[in-house]
Amino acid sequence: MIESKYLKENIENIQRLMSIQALKHFETRNLGKLLRLSKIRQYADGEQIIQEGDMDPWLYFLLSGKIRIVKEGEEIGTLSKKGEIFGEMRIIDDQSRSASVFAVGDTVCLAVDTSAGKRMDSTDEKEARLDFLLLLYRIFSEYISARLRLTNEELVKAKREAKKGSAPQAVAKPKAADPKPAGPAPAEAKRPDAAPTTPPKRYIEKV
Repeated sequence: MIESKYLKENIENIQRLMSIQALKHFETRNLGKLLRLSKIRQYADGEQIIQEGDMDPWLYFLLSGKIRIVKEGEEIGTLSKKGEIFGEMRIIDDQSRSASVFAVGDTVCLAVDTSAGKRMDSTDEKEARLDFLLLLYRIFSEYISARLRLTNEELVKAKREAKKGSAPQAVAKPKAADPKPAGPAPAEAKRPDAAPTTPPKRYIEKV
């Protein structure tokens, strides 16, 4: 890993931060605070960025390259989009790292030292620490909100595709049989207006 010193609060660095999707709506003064607690870290292919079970305080923004996330030896995901945040769960719940992270190819990250605010003691520094913590949680909330929206869209898309796949196929209707041609009426058929016939009476002679 190649690591820079803590970054300086200057226009060039602030513009770099504003190019990150999760940070582009923040005020310049807030980005300046973030810069003073941040370093640039460069990793080679396969190099470990986060160790599962560690308690380190670093929060990361992916600037270039790609990372893979591994839990208990199994790969559970990858990130490759500029500005993606990782390592945030350790900061949110104050628990140990839930997974390891490795660089895929040459990878560059912005690493934010979230423990730096805890070292502030004076009144002004405590206010600065509070501002910094509020900034972090605002970043988390906006990022998580964006991820939830994306997840909802993917869920709707998956449900629509599932419905298409399970839709019953149209069943072809059997061809109607040709009607039989009408044949001549049977000889014994009677006209509807014909008078009914009575069988002849038989007379029995008396003996």
